[in-house]
This record gives sequence, structure tokens and C-alpha cells, in this order.
Amino acid sequence: MIFDKVKITICAFVCFTLTTTYVSAQEGTVTINQDENISKLIELKKNMNNEDADRYKIQIYNGNRQDAYAAQNEFKSSFSDWNPSIHFEQPNFKIWVGNFRTRLEADRALKRIKQKFSSAFIFKPKK
Repeated sequence: MIFDKVKITICAFVCFTLTTTYVSAQEGTVTINQDENISKLIELKKNMNNEDADRYKIQIYNGNRQDAYAAQNEFKSSFSDWNPSIHFEQPNFKIWVGNFRTRLEADRALKRIKQKFSSAFIFKPKK
């Protein structure tokens, strides 16, 4: 009976060792077959990211730092669709909103924003 347990243990150990050796000894090469359009799509995506400067933004504030932060907080509490950012162009702080692809998209947003920020306007940032 003890001999049978030892025999089973040795057999299991040999099987485990052979399996582990066989699995770790495998080598191979990987060949990726992809549609040629994927490279074109990646290039198009890169170009779209570079064209962000061609997009439209809305300026909601232009003035001193303290009022700029107040305008930014007021905008955040009124509109959750867009995240306002502060830009400094000497000597003024400006609050810009959005990154709109088309003028029509910016016009729609401006219509909503003007209800709260009447001096807001659309522009294209310099590159």
C-alpha cells in the first residue's frame, strides 16, 4: 500500500516535470494580418488630433484673475456639458469653453451659454 502511494507520487512527479518541460520549451513566431485600412485610420486619427487648433471655442470671460476664477466656477455650476479652462494672455485672464468641430455645433452651444454669459462669443484659437 505504501509502495503504491510512492509509485503514484513518482509517476505524478514525472508527468508534471515532462509537461512543464514540454510547455516551456515551445517557441514560435507571431504573424499579424491586419487590414491595410487600419494604418490609414491611425494616420487619420493623428491628423484629427493635430487639427484641434482648427476647431471652434467659446470665450465666456476676459479680465482679471479673481473674476476669471469666479466666472469659471459659475460656469461649472451652470453647465456640466463643457469643462472651462483658464488662459492667460497678458494682461488678461480668459475663460474658454469647448472644442467644437463645426461652427454649427459652436453656435448651438453659444445659444445656451449666452443665457448666462451674455458677452460670450465664438472664435478659433491661434495655432
